[in-house]
Amino acid sequence: MGQQPVIAVVGPTAAGKSDLAVDLALRLGGECVNTDSMQLYQGMDIGTAKLDLSERRGVPHHLLDIWDVTRTASVAEYQQLVRPLMDGMLARGVVPVLVGGSGLYVRAALDDLEFPGTDPDIRARLEGELERTGPAPMYERLRAQDPVAAEAILPSNGRRIVRALEVIELSGRPFSATMPSYDALYPSVQIGVEVPRPELDRRIEVRVERMWAAGLVEEVRGLLGEGLAEGRTASRALGYAQVLRLLSGEWTERQAFDETVRATRRFARRQESWFRRDPRVRWLPYDDPDLTDRALALAG
Repeated sequence: MGQQPVIAVVGPTAAGKSDLAVDLALRLGGECVNTDSMQLYQGMDIGTAKLDLSERRGVPHHLLDIWDVTRTASVAEYQQLVRPLMDGMLARGVVPVLVGGSGLYVRAALDDLEFPGTDPDIRARLEGELERTGPAPMYERLRAQDPVAAEAILPSNGRRIVRALEVIELSGRPFSATMPSYDALYPSVQIGVEVPRPELDRRIEVRVERMWAAGLVEEVRGLLGEGLAEGRTASRALGYAQVLRLLSGEWTERQAFDETVRATRRFARRQESWFRRDPRVRWLPYDDPDLTDRALALAG
């Protein structure tokens, strides 16, 4: 087809993806498309490290600030938004530069990935069971019904266990049959920004310090009035979940800060292992003085 490939800048949080994406968009005549599930939320700016207008350097950024904090995130809904957007950009000769660390959202944009429907009755019954019994017995049931899916889901992740059991019951097929493949629908180049673990740990702590200094606690306090505590996805976001516990009096400010750093480091390791499993990602060192040029050469 000779179609211009879509560029995706991926990797762990605090690696420097956003700035590289803007550099690439400026050089390629592209526009940025957000693939960070938490940057979809309005008002969640400081804690998600959303670029402000000056940092975007005139490059249009799409799919930021589109959901209210009370909305439960849906990757299926995101897919329905991002595909027509990318198609329109490609038709205009504009290069979509995807940027963000939510691995499933990147796959939802680029790959042949179908999301099974949902059934409110089945979901409510399973969620009720989760509340009564906790995740352990439900995880054992999933292991018996779909060992491949169980292998990919943490035994403590009640929300994903419920979703897997719901899909099995609803479709009569294993949940693992719907899990991400590497079959791309769009020609694409995925560029991973690689940061050595000790340096990434340091960068994460510095980033959390900056967020605190920039007013993260005040941002969360303001979002309480918008219904943040009731938002099933937004209230669990890194930094926001910890500050909510500070504001409720459960934690001291020091505990909330330390827990944010710890949770973010854990999350970064999970992001890295997700992207490392994808053989298509081409990794470049974050501190390469020619990072943009090397990324452009890959984007070729």
